[in-house]
Amino acid sequence: MTYQVAPHHRLFRTLIRPVFRGIFHLFSPVTISGQENVPSQGPYLVVFNHVSIYDPPLLVAFWPKPLEILGASDVWQRPGQSTLAQLYGAIPVRRGELDRQAIGKMVSALQDGRPLLVAPEGGRSHVPGLRQAKSGVIYLLEKIGVPVLPVGVVGTTDDFMQKALKGERPRLEIRIGPSFRLPEQLNKIDETPHETRQRKVDFIMVKIAGLLPDKYRGWYTLPTHKFPV
Repeated sequence: MTYQVAPHHRLFRTLIRPVFRGIFHLFSPVTISGQENVPSQGPYLVVFNHVSIYDPPLLVAFWPKPLEILGASDVWQRPGQSTLAQLYGAIPVRRGELDRQAIGKMVSALQDGRPLLVAPEGGRSHVPGLRQAKSGVIYLLEKIGVPVLPVGVVGTTDDFMQKALKGERPRLEIRIGPSFRLPEQLNKIDETPHETRQRKVDFIMVKIAGLLPDKYRGWYTLPTHKFPV
């Protein structure tokens, strides 16, 4: 499968990214740390904590280059969000199942050298605390072993816009950690494939949790989630 970004999607991305940047700067101070960790070239997987609808636009707006992004298929049924997703050229994925067509598109995007934005939690948490992640991202990494780049997003709560419109100017932060690959010692011969995949995605989530304030860590504050680095 060849991955191509249609000309109208490229044009929309060129136009919308500075618009989003302007909107976020208008309402909030935006802090970005760890930009030196972003690879200058080649494909990689950007994984982040997904609290609200504001996370993907924030990352798309301030990332050094356009990101390929996933969107739950039900987003395509929501007025406003569906228009943005379609114009941007997001990849729809069906929740709660192994969507082989979506995985094929993701693999093609990475093979084409593009960075891909994925939320391992599988959807918005609506609260700062991380939920236990789904293992779908591991299926993708089994298909194409690209570097993983963890990102912690702070401030994009569901009430962000309400606070902003009241003039509170809530602070937004993008914290980018060092890229990594899954270590071989995460493979256990006495585990089922499902257990191994869950162990691997939990390893990824611990990396994200390490970039976040305590109240954002949720499931991944548990002492059982200790992995070799």
